[in-house]
Amino acid sequence: MPIYEYRCSACSHEFELLVRSSTVPQCPQCGAGEPERLVSRIAPHGQTAGKLALARRAAAKEGHFSHYSAGERAKVVK
Repeated sequence: MPIYEYRCSACSHEFELLVRSSTVPQCPQCGAGEPERLVSRIAPHGQTAGKLALARRAAAKEGHFSHYSAGERAKVVK
């Protein structure tokens, strides 16, 4: 099942859903049943790098890289 991006024609809310191509989704905000299918973006606007950095900092803080030396840890966690 592919991920499609939709824009609600009633409230202009944009959302992504994992649906079958034969399924007609409803808007999660207002419940309208005729959203417009959009061309999806390949990746969210600049969110991926920030989320990865946040996860790496959290892992380093929790000690997931505690078996590495300080020099090795500096190379891995950025």
